Amino acid sequence: MADSPPPLSRSGALPLLDAAVLRSFVAIAESGSFSRAAERVHRTPAALSMQIKRLEEVLDNTLFVRDARHVRLTPAGETLLSYGRRLLKLNEEAVSHFLAPALEGTVRIGTPDDVGTRILPRLLTHFARAYPAVEVDVIGGRSRDLIRRLDAGELDLALVTLGNTDMESARREIVHTEPLVWAGREGGVASQSTPLPVSLASHGCAWRAMALTALDAADISYRVAYTSEHCAGQEAALLADLAVAPFPASLVHAPLQTLGPEHGLPPLGDYHIGLIRRPTLNRVGEVLAQEVVGSFRELAQRRD
Repeated sequence: MADSPPPLSRSGALPLLDAAVLRSFVAIAESGSFSRAAERVHRTPAALSMQIKRLEEVLDNTLFVRDARHVRLTPAGETLLSYGRRLLKLNEEAVSHFLAPALEGTVRIGTPDDVGTRILPRLLTHFARAYPAVEVDVIGGRSRDLIRRLDAGELDLALVTLGNTDMESARREIVHTEPLVWAGREGGVASQSTPLPVSLASHGCAWRAMALTALDAADISYRVAYTSEHCAGQEAALLADLAVAPFPASLVHAPLQTLGPEHGLPPLGDYHIGLIRRPTLNRVGEVLAQEVVGSFRELAQRRD
């Protein structure tokens, strides 16, 4: 379609975008399928196809490239997806402001730094707009310390990292799962050193336990070259090509790279993020817990 300005309404104003149509558009973009999106928004694929056709006519741009089994966004579609997500979020916040039960009080949530930096900025912005009378206290720390503080009544919620050996507890709700991988400097030589230099968090970290268990099982000689409670400290050793480290796959970005069997390193498996609630959690804490679960679900959808 031509890049001409969108048609004006009879009043001369730009047309308004319908929230239901935007919801369908976002569902199709995130699922890559009209049929899967139809299940998500409780409409038929034919109804979604008509909505998208009208939306493309209004915007005078093609939004999807369709093939036999998959649909993908055009450049115009990618632009609209960014606007669509923000508009739907604002719509939700506006409705919640008037219709959601009034909440006020304080809720305390603990999180490791690598977890908090991924979801808290977006989550806290949305939560503050929807519930302006609620004060959220965020406490950083190691998973085992956060659990201890929650048991002592100092926290209402705690996000913790879990390895496969930590999955037996009935207290936690798994809110996120992803591969744990070895990371190192692109073109680096640290992975070729003997013993293998590794950068880890301190004792009690799920990533540390998974990495050392895998190295021991593979009979690989190693030394703990660097220890840091924060991802940034571990990453500094990787960037200097002084060590390798276990990292969530989503955190490995250039100039770092994922290292695997071709570098002589064993697989690590999946790690998990769990949400633990205090037994006497109040309404304010429960609402924040639901927002946390939703934020991780949205994070997974964006990655897909």
